[in-house]
Amino acid sequence: MVLLVISETGLGERWDQLWLPRRPLATDDFFGGVYRMSRPAALGKRYVESNPKLISNLLIVDIDHDDALSRALWERPEWLPNLVVENPLNGRAHAIWALLEAITRTEYARRKVVAFASVVIEGLRRSVDGDLGYSGLLTKNPIHPSWNAHWIHQTPHSLTGLAGHLDTAGHLPGPAWRNSKARRADPTGLGRNDVLFTTARHWAYREIRHHFGDPHGLTDAIMHKATLLNTDFSIPLLQPEVNGIANSISRWIITKSRMWADGPIVYDATFNTIQAARRDKSTQVRKNNRLDRQALIETE
Repeated sequence: MVLLVISETGLGERWDQLWLPRRPLATDDFFGGVYRMSRPAALGKRYVESNPKLISNLLIVDIDHDDALSRALWERPEWLPNLVVENPLNGRAHAIWALLEAITRTEYARRKVVAFASVVIEGLRRSVDGDLGYSGLLTKNPIHPSWNAHWIHQTPHSLTGLAGHLDTAGHLPGPAWRNSKARRADPTGLGRNDVLFTTARHWAYREIRHHFGDPHGLTDAIMHKATLLNTDFSIPLLQPEVNGIANSISRWIITKSRMWADGPIVYDATFNTIQAARRDKSTQVRKNNRLDRQALIETE
C-alpha cells in the first residue's frame, strides 16, 4: 500500500475544507485548560474541537497503540480514513473519516441518523481496537508541527457505505450493543447524544401531564432533566448540545405530539389504558412462570 504524505501547505488547504468549527475549543495542554477561541487562533494549537457545536461531519477514532497508522490502513481499501494524525513520539494516532453529509445532532427528526452514526463509530473503533473512552470532542490538529499528518484520500464517506463495509468485515455491532446496560450507563462519543436524547424523550412523555397549558414550564422541566442526566456521564456533553437536545424534544412535543394536542383528559385515559395493559401483561407473565415451575416440580 502506498501512503501519500503531503506538505503542510497542501494539508492546510484540505483540512480547511474538512474542518467546520468557526469558534472552536482548543488547547496545547489539557492540564492548562481548554478554551473557545477564534478559528485562526485555534489552528495554532495542538488540539482542536473536532466538529461544530451541533453537527458532525468528521468521525474520529483514537487508536491508542504504537502501530496506529498500520491499524488504520490495514485491510480496508474501500473505507480508508481520509486522514491519520500521528504522534511521532509513540505512534498513537487519530484516524479521521469525513462524511458526505453532515449529521445534525440535536434535531428530533434526525435522531435515527445520530443513533446509526454512533453504531458506525463503534464499528470503526472495533476495527482498529480504538480507545473505548474517547469522547470525540477534541482531535489532534493535523497542521500543527507536533504531529505527523498523513493525508490518505479526499473522497468523503456515506454512513451507509461505511456500515456496509464494517458489517462485511465483521466489525459492526448488532442491535443488542446499542441497548446494552453498560453502554447506556456511560456512553462515549455520539453515543452520549443518542442516550441522552432517548432517555430525556421518554421521561418527557410522562412529564407532559404536569404541564398542560404551560409550554414554557414543560421546556424548563425537560432542560433541567437533560442537564441532570448529562452529569451522569463520565465525559458530559457540552451544555449547548444538551440545550439543543432539550429544546428539540420540547419543540416536537408542543408542535407535533398528539399527546400534547389532545389535552389532559385524553392523555389520562390513554395513560391509564397503557398502565392497565402493562399490569395485565405482568400478571400473565407471573402466572405463566408459576405454571412452569409447577410443571417442572411434577416432572421431577
